[in-house]
Amino acid sequence: MAKLLREHLAGKFKDWELNLLQCSFDVVGDIAIVKIPDDLKHRAKEIAEAIMQSNSHIKTVLNQVSPVSGDFRLRRFELVMGEKKTETIHKEHGCLFKVDLEKCYFSPRLSFERARIARQVKPSEVVVNMFAGVGCFSIVIAKKSEARRAYSIDINPWAIKYAEENVRLNRVEHVVKPILGDAKRVIEEKLGNVSDRVLMPLPEKAYEYADFALMALKPSGGIIHYYDFVHAGKNENPVHKVEEKISHKFSLLEVDFEVYSGRIVRTIGPRWFQIVLDIKINKKD
Repeated sequence: MAKLLREHLAGKFKDWELNLLQCSFDVVGDIAIVKIPDDLKHRAKEIAEAIMQSNSHIKTVLNQVSPVSGDFRLRRFELVMGEKKTETIHKEHGCLFKVDLEKCYFSPRLSFERARIARQVKPSEVVVNMFAGVGCFSIVIAKKSEARRAYSIDINPWAIKYAEENVRLNRVEHVVKPILGDAKRVIEEKLGNVSDRVLMPLPEKAYEYADFALMALKPSGGIIHYYDFVHAGKNENPVHKVEEKISHKFSLLEVDFEVYSGRIVRTIGPRWFQIVLDIKINKKD
């Protein structure tokens, strides 16, 4: 997509303008999300037009005008071209995800990660997703594995509203159970010692909530998928840095654990990375 956009604009934009433009953009359903630098705001319509010409299914181009922020991980948009809307239905791995981009957090860039986790889920597992959003991880798990139950917790009422709708859209009511609330409290009150596998796909909060991920696991132990952000210099391994960080915490908690896999999910800035660790928590005495 980025290559097509650059090709569309190559004859119209000067070299410095092309260099300034972030040619990568996200597509969620029939909505494209771009981040247009202030110095190119006067060319926003041309950028949007090029995106729509190179992607015939796109009906709306939005410019993201604020970073992701707040407990609900929301961002603000302005319409550049097309239909005035922020709600769409995104298709992924044979699943449908309805989402309002101004009311709920959603990232198409986690598509591979959602499928990767689903492939690891064993028959009859109980999964707790501590930061579930509109239910994407849980629904992909329900469709692609034989999980017995996937509890999908989120603190954003709009996210839970859309999660409930997505559960119905994908006909996985027998597996996925959306729950509104703070994951800490929900696990303390309802989901202690129930889970074979815990997902923590919110890097901003995962370290703080690690104790509660442990609490959600069955007494026999289980798996935690831990996500974090990290800055790493040229000679540093970002995966190892996150492993050292969470290993220190688990060691203080006297947890018997093993990090059996780790990978860079995506680059989020110069030398900044999103990392996932797959951690096996061994049987507790």
